[in-house]
Amino acid sequence: MKRFILEQSETEFYTSHSGLALVGLCLNQYGQLNQVLDKGIPLRHGIAHADIIKSMIGSLCLGKSDFEAIENYRDDDYFKTALSIQQVPSSARLRQRLDEHAEALLPLVYQSNIDFLAHAQVPVTPLATGHVALDIDVYPMNNEKTRKEGVSRTYKGFDGYAPIALYLGQEGWCLGNELREGKQHCQYEFLYSLERGLTAAKRLTPLPLLVRLDSGHDALDNRIVLQEDEQAEFIIKWNPRKQNADAWLAYAEQHGQWDTPREGKRVALFSVTEEHTRNGQTYSCRRVMQITERTTTAKGQLLLFPEIEMEGWWTSLASTEYDDTLIVQLYRDHATAEQFHSEFKTDLDIERLPSGKFATNDVIMTLSAYSYNILRWIGLIGLLGQQSPIRHPAKRRRIRTVIQELMYLAARLIRTGRRLKLRFSNACPGFIAFESTYTKLAAG
Repeated sequence: MKRFILEQSETEFYTSHSGLALVGLCLNQYGQLNQVLDKGIPLRHGIAHADIIKSMIGSLCLGKSDFEAIENYRDDDYFKTALSIQQVPSSARLRQRLDEHAEALLPLVYQSNIDFLAHAQVPVTPLATGHVALDIDVYPMNNEKTRKEGVSRTYKGFDGYAPIALYLGQEGWCLGNELREGKQHCQYEFLYSLERGLTAAKRLTPLPLLVRLDSGHDALDNRIVLQEDEQAEFIIKWNPRKQNADAWLAYAEQHGQWDTPREGKRVALFSVTEEHTRNGQTYSCRRVMQITERTTTAKGQLLLFPEIEMEGWWTSLASTEYDDTLIVQLYRDHATAEQFHSEFKTDLDIERLPSGKFATNDVIMTLSAYSYNILRWIGLIGLLGQQSPIRHPAKRRRIRTVIQELMYLAARLIRTGRRLKLRFSNACPGFIAFESTYTKLAAG
């Protein structure tokens, strides 16, 4: 085997993360971070707030969530130029600034994230029914063996946080990624998240919304808010609580449409309408019910007593246009949100948050939503067309794929006069996709 001779150039500059040029375009063309932060938090001296936030977003877009990672870019001229940063902060300064202004930064970064989606005019693809899905879900983040503020026992049985995320459309645009204590029930302060999410969603699409929630949000307050919203429909998983399974089985025998998917298993599907009174006003709502009776296991083993399983879904969709089977199918697509959760926790590496302070970690979560949307947008533009590197067909690419294919492209930075040039290898598989993406973002 031939041995390589290793040497380091004294004059030439190479970068392994040329994709930050795309991130910089997204931030500076559409996000308006500088204007929002300068107006919201006046600063007399020191590193600009925008430089702090852009540095953190740049690091997150490279899959690095810890504060110490920024030290690798302090002397990196390309990092500064790509993101339009005057000065890259040290890890200590980055941590301190976020700690000092966390509460003031949070609404500004949130607003800039929504502004980015609106100004970029990102596509929001509806479901086959014509509704745009708004999936809201809580997911656990393991932060065991730490003393971070807010870490407590989650519903998964480990210590950590339980943030709530809101995803819009089949692309999964993140409208919010709010940090919550691990022990906090998903319904606590949920109406604030719901109303803020609806406002943001209506800004991005005029189409009717279909809000999908799991059984932790089976509350009359939620159904009332959504029923009174003219643009929103909903499907909420029913929480049986102390319902009698035998009674529902008897009701299903008389009113349900039974199906036998295999020997020893019967499934009934039907709808019921229930009325509730609140403040003198009566609200009626349809609930699709599915009763499953098993007398044998899937392997054919006889059961001593039949197993009865109850499931239900509250919905505002009319039975005349949306039958029971379609309601169940529409809700099952809600599970797609689990993939988006994993992209935050693994691809952006934010499961174990970097700060000990709750407010600072909350800002990091919102910044991660901003970074996620930027990478999702870059992936849709650059990795789904015929010019993209060879990959299997897909409607969207994972954030990890975007980082691998476009963020970590090696290039040589060349200064000619007052101009900057990125020179890629002649065998670079992602150059055409990178060039077309850059051109589209710059034109916006």
